[in-house]
Amino acid sequence: MAKKVVATLQTAGKDWAKVIRTLKSEKTGAYYFKEDSLSLTAAKELLEKQ
Repeated sequence: MAKKVVATLQTAGKDWAKVIRTLKSEKTGAYYFKEDSLSLTAAKELLEKQ
């Protein structure tokens, strides 16, 4: 599935970014990954916020 997202981002233009974040579950304390496709401006805002 990841290959499909990357291929879609390349054909759609250069104004999208694939962002993978590591988050910690509040219930179990385990870490998990969250993957999103965001516009470049939203990705920059998200990374500056953290």
